[in-house]
Amino acid sequence: MSNIQTSTASETATTIDIGRRVITQEAEAVASLKQILDQNFTDIVETILACQGRVIVMGMGKSGHIGNKIAATLASTGTPAFFVHPAEACHGDLGMITDKDVILLLSNSGTTSEIVTLLPVLKRLGVPLIVMTCNGDSILARDADKTLVLPITCEACPHDLAPTTSTTASLVMGDVLAIALLEARGFTREDFGRTHPAGRLGKRLLLRVNNLMAKEEAIPTVCRNDTIIDALVEVTNKRLGMTIVLDEKQHIVGLFTDGDLRRALDNNIDVHKTTIGDVMTNNFKSIQSDMLASHALHLMEKNKITSLIVTDDGKTPTGVVHLHQLLAAGLM
Repeated sequence: MSNIQTSTASETATTIDIGRRVITQEAEAVASLKQILDQNFTDIVETILACQGRVIVMGMGKSGHIGNKIAATLASTGTPAFFVHPAEACHGDLGMITDKDVILLLSNSGTTSEIVTLLPVLKRLGVPLIVMTCNGDSILARDADKTLVLPITCEACPHDLAPTTSTTASLVMGDVLAIALLEARGFTREDFGRTHPAGRLGKRLLLRVNNLMAKEEAIPTVCRNDTIIDALVEVTNKRLGMTIVLDEKQHIVGLFTDGDLRRALDNNIDVHKTTIGDVMTNNFKSIQSDMLASHALHLMEKNKITSLIVTDDGKTPTGVVHLHQLLAAGLM
């Protein structure tokens, strides 16, 4: 007989009820944070804005994990910041902190021994001390220059032990600080892209057409009096699935693609005698070289095409950008 035990319907319902209770409790805790957004919060934001150095975030245990995330969020949204582990700080990492910095200390109890040990040294530095805690009567809260007292009275843990509600609230308050600072600094999408150059978002915000386009000798071109077979040779050699058609002044007059070739073959046109000017596409799409590559992708998707002529004066081709180049750059 199998020893595997299956959950009954009532046990499953109980598990669901527990999950709902935890979500409700943490959601209510997050909502309660609105009540501490007063002049004190504004003063904290202004203190950080005035900082000429970095925001040094510290915390032990679960508060340390939250502190790491807060420091990363601040740094990526325009506020230079990094995390320093309190225990490591006691063994030399205090050298990372300068008198131009601001210290953000995270401690649920406000009595974390590793941080309390550092208080005299941090005080001697004369740097602003901001404490985020759930205990407004604690030693850290009393010694801080500014305190964010989170109105959290109990954890979601049924034993009121495991950091759950308190860490969620701390994480949210860190986001609140970061976004308040972001907006106060006028931090833009482009600024965000500069701090995330390797990611897809960074590429969409920073890469421009001239970073990707085929240039100079790599641009496929033919004269409008050339034959279709001449154009096919150029399309094959340049491997972009198209060629630009130019007039006698080297101005753009059209575009010839593999789609134009299929239509010509369907009409039994002689590819050796027919000039490209007779079968080219006159209404082509173009883009300027300084435009964002993401805009080029938008134009291609909107018009259901795979390439754009790049021209800065509307007459002379300076390049060609193809869908494959955008794919290779990670924009899709």
